[in-house]
Amino acid sequence: MNSQKNIAVLGSTGSIGVQTLDIISEYPDRFRATVLVAGHNVDRLIDQARRYKPALAVIADKSLYPTLHAALSPLGIETAAGAEAIADSMERDDVDTVVTATVGYSGLAPTLRAIDAGKQIALANKETMVVAGELVTSRLARSASRVIPVDSEHSAIYQCFQGEDPSTVKRLLITASGGPFRTRSIEDLGSVTVRDALAHPNWSMGAKITIDSATMLNKAFEIIEARWLFGITPDRIEAVVHPQSIVHSMVEFADGAVKAQLGVPDMHLPIRYALGDATRLATDRPGLRLQDYARLEFFRPDTEKFPLINMAYYALSRGGNTACVINAANEVAVDAFLHERIGYLDIRRIIEATLADVPFIANPGYDDYVATNTLARRIAAEHSKNKK
Repeated sequence: MNSQKNIAVLGSTGSIGVQTLDIISEYPDRFRATVLVAGHNVDRLIDQARRYKPALAVIADKSLYPTLHAALSPLGIETAAGAEAIADSMERDDVDTVVTATVGYSGLAPTLRAIDAGKQIALANKETMVVAGELVTSRLARSASRVIPVDSEHSAIYQCFQGEDPSTVKRLLITASGGPFRTRSIEDLGSVTVRDALAHPNWSMGAKITIDSATMLNKAFEIIEARWLFGITPDRIEAVVHPQSIVHSMVEFADGAVKAQLGVPDMHLPIRYALGDATRLATDRPGLRLQDYARLEFFRPDTEKFPLINMAYYALSRGGNTACVINAANEVAVDAFLHERIGYLDIRRIIEATLADVPFIANPGYDDYVATNTLARRIAAEHSKNKK
């Protein structure tokens, strides 16, 4: 019997976090949740802590700490609150693997602390690599930490790399469903609603990620993430629209061969693969039946309809703090859209306006990223008030 691996789940109450806990339940002899971290959903965090009995439960929102402490202290579960407590928890001796399932910039600081502590990281927070990919990779080079990606696209690429010589890789082909507006006309996009944008055809995800899929900025972020995760230059990374979401990504090699990873559109598989240290753990969950799919289609992205996908190449060519600005502005704009303070097309306007207003820093350090994120959010919030 294998010894249990101790898991810290950042974002335990979100979609990826909940599915991670499903897998921990599926393999109780292999995995134990020792740290659970949530942002604001204190009620779900309490329920999870009662079920999984972690050593520590942390809530990011300090105002909710009394509720958390009152519920869990009688059970002998340690409690804490705030960003500093989250980062500190990454260094605990009872944590072997950190699942970074938080959404957005908030994943950066704890991921860096986990890297410095030499923890294995199951990375589901793409913004960490988007915001500070160069900084993260430099920290990894000096650490015993190893990153296994959880995003379905990057997990697919990681799996395709197994047994291959990296020098023979020609291109990375990152698949995209095309989101809910793939077949809509450009003229229709000005009138789409929040409900329209949240109606993803294949995947069940959190609201923010679903909106990023609708704008296809998520694919720009995935191109940036792939550049840093796999050390591939941007000109060798492409997005391919694949409406069925069965082929999760592909790798083309120097001899013309293309390897692809296929599976049902379900995040349990990449999470399980990451938690299992890139081994394949047996499961009773339903697998892929290709006979159920009469057709697998592939198209070039429509960059006129979805111009934000080109932000990947702009950010990577300009470098510096550019991607950090884009991410911060997008988080503010998406939140404003979800709360119906702006329209769908305003998301792009706010990102571009924020990019124009935030000073460029060519060689940012960690403190520069923190300052850039703060300033970009403030400027994006101002632009969000000026609805066109």
